Amino acid sequence: SIYRAGARSWLWVKLKRSYQSRMIEPVDLVVVGAFMGRGRRAGTYGALLVAAYDHEADVFRTVCKVGSGFTDEELKALPEKLKPYRIPHRHARVDSILEADVWFEPKVVIEVIGDEITLSPVHTCALGAIREGSGLAIRFPRFTGRWRLDKGPEDATTVKEILDMYRAQLRRIEEAAPQPSET
Repeated sequence: SIYRAGARSWLWVKLKRSYQSRMIEPVDLVVVGAFMGRGRRAGTYGALLVAAYDHEADVFRTVCKVGSGFTDEELKALPEKLKPYRIPHRHARVDSILEADVWFEPKVVIEVIGDEITLSPVHTCALGAIREGSGLAIRFPRFTGRWRLDKGPEDATTVKEILDMYRAQLRRIEEAAPQPSET
């Protein structure tokens, strides 16, 4: 079929890059904080601040804020579900540039998927490993619905694993890029 700009037809379908998740597999991250919701989510948490485990320093380094993937019921239940872990200030083992509205003991592990891993000026996962002043973050993170009750916080995805995933993602992009033809 012929493409006509501005014309609507079922013969052409828009395929956004985000429809093809670059993250091969989900990651298990530790809930370390929460941000209060606004609008429809007022009165509950709008997003959770999650972190990867850095086993060398024995700390948790933030990777993203997760607000998607939760059902309305799950969102309503979050404050009560996480209440036993709530603490008045950031935990000493949490490395975060962001100031969450609520802080938690790093105990609860959730499964998260996203579109890709990107450089971030606000997250501390692998801070400075790729570029000075930048950490790694998950772009468009979504909760998969799995609470990883089988995992302790130190069993979560590590900073090194996130860094390895980022590097593997770069290799896949380079391999998929069209190569200049040799003549």
